Amino acid sequence: MKLHDLIPNVGSKKNRKRVGRGISAGQGKTAGRGTKGQGSRSGEGGHAYRQGGNLPFFRRLPFIRGEGFTPPNQVFYNEVNLDQLSEAFKANGEVTLETLEKAHLLRDSRNPVVVLGRGEMTIALKIRVHRVSAGAKAKIEKAGGTVELIA
Repeated sequence: MKLHDLIPNVGSKKNRKRVGRGISAGQGKTAGRGTKGQGSRSGEGGHAYRQGGNLPFFRRLPFIRGEGFTPPNQVFYNEVNLDQLSEAFKANGEVTLETLEKAHLLRDSRNPVVVLGRGEMTIALKIRVHRVSAGAKAKIEKAGGTVELIA
């Protein structure tokens, strides 16, 4: 067997149909597109967002187009949980924005801080933050700590 003897399997290769090349080819004149109408023209079908005469979806959306659905004045909080505070601070310690930042518990120091109630509180801490959940406040005060909210 030599290189020039190699041929592909029967039926694995198929010649491309060349349309619009005269009547003897069997796909001449209208080239399989029928006569007239949208489908017979080149570039048929309109653009990707065309919906056949309906008001397109993107025009039915609310009119804050630049913003989408995101509220423009949304506040993002740094979330800190009780189990993180128990690990990072000693008994009778003071938890403020500065001490939280030194302990690397804040994602973005420009955002306000909220204390959430995951975990247990075993030590008394004096906490000064922007927000505290009701469950977290109850656990802190049960452990002998205090909560002070800042503006």
